[in-house]
Amino acid sequence: MEILIPVLILLATAVICAVLLTVASIFFAVKENEKFAPIRECLPGANCGACGYSGCDSYAKALAEGEETNPSLCIPGGDGTAKNVAAILGVEAADVVERVAYVACNGACRPEEKKYIYTGPKTCHAANMSFSGDRFCIYACLGYGDCMKACPRGAIEINENGVADINPTKCIGCGICVDVCPNGLIHLIKDTERVVVKCNSRKKGADVRKYCSNGCIACGKCVKNCPEGAITLVDNLAVIDYDKCTGCGTCKDVCPVGCIHEGCFLCGSHFE
Repeated sequence: MEILIPVLILLATAVICAVLLTVASIFFAVKENEKFAPIRECLPGANCGACGYSGCDSYAKALAEGEETNPSLCIPGGDGTAKNVAAILGVEAADVVERVAYVACNGACRPEEKKYIYTGPKTCHAANMSFSGDRFCIYACLGYGDCMKACPRGAIEINENGVADINPTKCIGCGICVDVCPNGLIHLIKDTERVVVKCNSRKKGADVRKYCSNGCIACGKCVKNCPEGAITLVDNLAVIDYDKCTGCGTCKDVCPVGCIHEGCFLCGSHFE
């Protein structure tokens, strides 16, 4: 009997608490907009922030509650997602400009040639904190795969030269790899573009050639020969203005070091 009374008291307390919690959940519940769930199901779940919101849940909530009216902000989802979301909201979907990422590094410096033996954590960020990495070119891909680990679609691999390589058929243009690269080597462009500069060095030509046979030497031939005037030299590096570029490939043909590559994201071919 002495044991039964405390047990009954605890049981009664538990029942009362359960009832109070149930009542509180009913009266203080925040009702979810009925459009939220179907909109959220349309979104790919990359949580990349390319839409301008912190994640898919935030974007879906903003759309459902009318705080956001544009159903075409999800770049990874593309036109299909935009149309599905627009149908739920009863609005028209605008065309989504799909993007893909590329790595601005040729990897022409041989991976076995290092300025020191790095023994720290095998991450690009950690290696970059130690004398800007173990590569002689401080602008080069460090090859420890931070971008590969962060990619939500497995679109990135480290090739035989120790450089990140992005598969355009898998890339959804979320931009997560862009954010995690400590050297700023990864860039996003429209999937309709045809030429890219696969170099990120700001060194003068003579310094570039010491360690890389395919780095931009700022010779200016691409600038002089571009029929659209779409290329300029910025800090010893060729930069393409894609608003002017027609993808003719002239710049690739005249580049003496082969740092300008031509390809097709839409058909899935790598830039070569």
